[in-house]
Amino acid sequence: MSSKVSRDTLYECVNAVLQASKDKKRNFLETVELQIGLKNYDPQKDKRFSGTVKLKYIPRPKMQVCVLGDQQHCDEAKSLTVPCMDAEALKKLNKNKKLVKKLAKKYDAFLASESLIKQIPRLLGPGLNKAGKFPGLLSHQESMTQKIDEVKATIKFQMKKVLCLSVAVGHVDMTPDELAQNVHLSINFLVSLLKKHWQNVRSLHMKSTMGPPQRLY
Repeated sequence: MSSKVSRDTLYECVNAVLQASKDKKRNFLETVELQIGLKNYDPQKDKRFSGTVKLKYIPRPKMQVCVLGDQQHCDEAKSLTVPCMDAEALKKLNKNKKLVKKLAKKYDAFLASESLIKQIPRLLGPGLNKAGKFPGLLSHQESMTQKIDEVKATIKFQMKKVLCLSVAVGHVDMTPDELAQNVHLSINFLVSLLKKHWQNVRSLHMKSTMGPPQRLY
């Protein structure tokens, strides 16, 4: 663990976040996020980074994935009660920017069949791409449930114009070990994306949706 966050600090913060959420039970499942402050970084000049990493445990079980599918995939999605749309349904949106934006807002992520994925720019325009939600590829060789779980377990770090970013790394019903593993994976991956690695990290905090932040670094 060449991490600047010691195991003890990690578990202290994880336990504090989970305890705070137990003490003040909310009527929804709180997400736990990692908040990152950067330094020695100029978002105007330096290359903006982005990357995705698959975590060991699904951070947001309630995440909504929509399948843009061919007939076979749509039938499969329906039997799994997974939201899906076929080419006809996409055509009906008529490249209307507002409707495409609404679609992008409604779901957290998209998967598309091979036959459909190439048509998406033509059917929908750049809307999904702009929202950072261009569909992943869904082939007939893999299990749809597995693929959806993979999408749910994947988090994305994307540098915008500001020096701070946050990502969902778990939820408050996780065990301390599950949460700690997710946080550890996320931090290591983030640091690997940064040009000067730890020298670009100003601070790391973790917090649940409604809870107080705990300082990791």
